[in-house]
Amino acid sequence: MTSSKGGLGKGLGALMGNTHLTPAKDKVQEISVVTIQANRYQPRQEFEETALADLTQSIQTYGVLQPIIVRRLPQGGYELIAGERRLRAARAAGLQQIPALVREYNDAETSEIALIENIQREDLSAIEEARAYAQLMQSFQLTQDDLAHKVGRSRSHIANFLRLLKLAAPVQQMLAEGSLSMGQAKPLLAIEDAQLQQQAAIYVMDEELSARQCEALVKRLQANPDWLVQQGQEPQGKKQAEQSVFLRDATDRLTQLLGTQVHIRPGKKKSKIEIEYYSEEDLERILAAMHPDADAIKQQKLEALRKVSLSQHFTV
Repeated sequence: MTSSKGGLGKGLGALMGNTHLTPAKDKVQEISVVTIQANRYQPRQEFEETALADLTQSIQTYGVLQPIIVRRLPQGGYELIAGERRLRAARAAGLQQIPALVREYNDAETSEIALIENIQREDLSAIEEARAYAQLMQSFQLTQDDLAHKVGRSRSHIANFLRLLKLAAPVQQMLAEGSLSMGQAKPLLAIEDAQLQQQAAIYVMDEELSARQCEALVKRLQANPDWLVQQGQEPQGKKQAEQSVFLRDATDRLTQLLGTQVHIRPGKKKSKIEIEYYSEEDLERILAAMHPDADAIKQQKLEALRKVSLSQHFTV
């Protein structure tokens, strides 16, 4: 249910295809999970518990089907480069060892690969991606041009994401949760007052404004900062907090019911519920969970049809 972002000219394949360690020379090793430490450059901050639980169950049944990637540490042991979800799930499943490829990467390459793996999997929010770019630039003294070349993005793409870090913290959170899109959030950068920026973001979310409408709103607020108050918009407060708690609870309940990640996109005129699935079989499982009596109803209809067939001398 996701679309490809594209644009990674370099990608994991290019980064991992080092001349001193080609894929042809790779050998999968079984490594003790207790000897592997987390990737210090992991850009992803949140891991969905339901998805991890599903992966843990899969690993308990089938094992780890794709090896993780690690590098040796000078003091002994290994540092994870790619595959944190698999490592976490393997530990939760009680595995003592996990299949791994051992690579010889430096800090910069390790950080790049961790970022690119998540971008290619579309696991990062816009804010997490922006923070990862900032961390790479700061840690390795990279310019935007340097970073663009390393991760296969355009310099303008890097610059646009970095600008998101100038948004007020509550607005960044709305963007991270998916309540605001990047196109809606970018025009808000022109509003310097953090409180007004936050109120504008709430109005954009409630009214489901397009990016162009957001730009018009910002111009209106720059000319008249009290415009939102004059429109009777309720300030951020208890009502907003109560709605956030309700939506989080509803999201958790749906996630547990369906056994997959669920996103609720609130809006004033209409809201959306997005349900993730990963294969046709997974979709069938979700549909069955949404209608647990479906098999019983199907069986009842079949039995009724059989009775008709017996009376009219045809078979079902």
